[in-house]
Amino acid sequence: MKPIQFFIFAMMAGLSGCASQNALESTRFDVDELRSRVSSMEKSLGGIRSESREGIEAIEKNLRSDVADVRKLSADIQATIDSTKTEMQAMNGKLDDMGLSLKKPTDDLARYRDDSDKRIITLEDRILKLQSTVDELTKKVGELAQIKEVAPTPDSVYMKGLDTFKAGDMPAARDTFSSFLEKYPQHDLAANAHYWIGETHYSEKSYEPAILAFQDVIKNYPTKDKVPAAMLKQAMAFNAINDTKSAKYVLKKLGEAFPKSDEASKAKELLKEIN
Repeated sequence: MKPIQFFIFAMMAGLSGCASQNALESTRFDVDELRSRVSSMEKSLGGIRSESREGIEAIEKNLRSDVADVRKLSADIQATIDSTKTEMQAMNGKLDDMGLSLKKPTDDLARYRDDSDKRIITLEDRILKLQSTVDELTKKVGELAQIKEVAPTPDSVYMKGLDTFKAGDMPAARDTFSSFLEKYPQHDLAANAHYWIGETHYSEKSYEPAILAFQDVIKNYPTKDKVPAAMLKQAMAFNAINDTKSAKYVLKKLGEAFPKSDEASKAKELLKEIN
């Protein structure tokens, strides 16, 4: 027997030896109470998900409003540029007319041209600055229009891992669930993430890592509803490596601790096959 198998079996055997009828009854009472707590937490989680959706919708609404404001400002600046260009054209027309006129003294005409040239240079500089502002605003509008996602939420990260698992990409799913646990170790779905990590190992026939992952659920999250499923899959992993003694033990403990669960029914059938 491998060291890990011996350790887990010894731990379970010790726990079994200390069990009594009173402890079993107490465990059943705790299980019923835990089921009630799980139901309450699921309702709370539904409310959190609803609030997350409402928050995302509010962000999207504000984003659309910002884009509209920027576009309006860009249009106003463009109108100013057009008006300035018209003014320049009118001024050049006046200069041409004055150049043809012999009624004004030459000195006055020269001074007027010099003043006009300065004004034209100033206006051209304004146009360049305004055009630069329009270009920046246009770029910003494009960037805002391309924004399609908000910052990921814990639920969205977890669902990404689950979708990846369903798609059959076990390494990627495992990485996503591991990342979820690093960022949100105290989240209500942490036990589920550990469970699905175990499932990725089991799917790849890496049974020993799967046994350890399922043990994380059983040991560290005893009140979560994934415990019966983790115990069943752990027993199946033991059986896959021909450790039938450990497999039988886990299956019997599953039936005792969660007698009304679907996993308990499956455990009874598996016990018959092993025997």
